[in-house]
Amino acid sequence: MFRITALALIAALAVVAGVLCSPATADEPKSPPGYLKAAPPPKLPPGLDLDRLADPKEATKVADWVEKEYSDSPKPESVRMLVALLRKGSQMGGQDGWFGAAETRYNWKWLAEQHGLAPDAKAIPKDIFHGSPKLFDRLDRDGDGVITPGDLDWSDRNPYVQQLGLVSRLFRRMNTTGTGKLSREELDDFFKKAARGKDHVTPDDLRLVLIPPGGYLPGDAPSTPILVRGFLAGEIGSMGEGPKFGALAPDFTLKTVDGKETKTLSKLLGPKPVVLVFGNFTCGPFRALYPEVEAVYRRFKDEATFLMVYVREAHPTNGWAMESNVRAGVAVKQPTTFGERVEVCNQFCQRLKPEIPVVVDEIHDPVNTAYSGVPARLYVIDTKGRVAYKNGRGPFGFRAGEMEQALVMSLLEISSAKEPKAAPVGRAPR
Repeated sequence: MFRITALALIAALAVVAGVLCSPATADEPKSPPGYLKAAPPPKLPPGLDLDRLADPKEATKVADWVEKEYSDSPKPESVRMLVALLRKGSQMGGQDGWFGAAETRYNWKWLAEQHGLAPDAKAIPKDIFHGSPKLFDRLDRDGDGVITPGDLDWSDRNPYVQQLGLVSRLFRRMNTTGTGKLSREELDDFFKKAARGKDHVTPDDLRLVLIPPGGYLPGDAPSTPILVRGFLAGEIGSMGEGPKFGALAPDFTLKTVDGKETKTLSKLLGPKPVVLVFGNFTCGPFRALYPEVEAVYRRFKDEATFLMVYVREAHPTNGWAMESNVRAGVAVKQPTTFGERVEVCNQFCQRLKPEIPVVVDEIHDPVNTAYSGVPARLYVIDTKGRVAYKNGRGPFGFRAGEMEQALVMSLLEISSAKEPKAAPVGRAPR
């Protein structure tokens, strides 16, 4: 996807609403009542030849024009993203355009209050933690025996997050089959590539593999015209922004990939929170990180309900095509019918072998539109049907560990609702 900013990479190396969607009944169904139409893309200068955007000067002129057209503040996410694409192209980082932090009700202040502590408390030791050891361990990210604000910090400045980004980058360089699971053969192949005929690998050899010229593997780097076309086609992300945290989660009904069942979100709600996973076959970061989501599922499948929604392709061969996908055997056109999307979803299932139930969004993308799911996104929906957690747009914001911590705190919220709440330190009991 997009290149990691130089500053973030150097730092990393240094530390080594409610919308009801009817189920699809045909390849090209008409919009049913209540169908949420996709937001229109931002305006571009009339008659613009997108190929001209390959010239940075022309792209800058168009960016100036767009900013003038949308001078009101705050600008919609889609406008911010278009301007960033025009000004930075593929050099965008995790804080540019519509990329940014997750939205969640769960933070250190919330967790401290749940344990009767003041917001400025420094730590929550195990002996006063309200949940099980299993939940404590998932929040105690560094494993030092206490939960601290740093354990819940998922910002790009956090050393753990920087290291996580570097590990993910290294993993994707090694996992050439795109399965999200590294084999011995792939490790051997990576060593041979990095060593370049030697019997060892030096730090500089590793750097050259991790940070190739231009920041992309051969055949992956996009031009600005390709990025803007992908943006306008909804392949880089949905023009809509999805529900805010605290809002009611849009309801939907979709068919499972095998066509034997339908899943309705409102029917999944109840005593358990719901985790929604959005993704597609051609998004390399999603494929690489998806096994982490499956690991969360295996840990919490008895306490929460999980559902994956398969959405529009991010890197079809007739869009921002990536040679790394072709080398991994992931080369598909953007489906134009529901049946074609099911076929590609089946390829995903055969390759990744998900245990989480998978449903397929309709070809007119109603659920992706409602949740802003492309290219990859995670939600935690509470038992009342409200969004408790929404990760930042993928690929940068797709963090299974962050989602898991939000899920853990939603489980604590459920259990604490059944018990009297402790009075915060420094305050009189109510």
